[in-house]
Amino acid sequence: MLDENRELFAEFKNIHDRYGLDMNNLQEEFNEVGKRVFKVIREYENRLCNRSESNGYGSYTGNLAQKFMDEIRGLFPHIDRVGIIVRKTPASLAIPKLSPVSKPEFNLKKLRL
Repeated sequence: MLDENRELFAEFKNIHDRYGLDMNNLQEEFNEVGKRVFKVIREYENRLCNRSESNGYGSYTGNLAQKFMDEIRGLFPHIDRVGIIVRKTPASLAIPKLSPVSKPEFNLKKLRL
């Protein structure tokens, strides 16, 4: 898989390494390249699992798919973050930070049954 798609995975490795340092600013680019990488990964996962199912090892297919993805995660630890949508809130809608001196009051309403 890696040898046949060397250019794509080299591009993804580059953005993946930079993404680890600056997740907020590179999320869109990471998603774009990651989408293409996931398409290739799913294709090879399907090939692998279809062969095991057709040979009578269908009960082991789930474990095989998990081991395959664990190997991918070993190479690309942030791959599970592909597809995350980040919405940036405008500064006027941002939640104000509380000063360390003031503590918000915590009250629970009494329920009458």
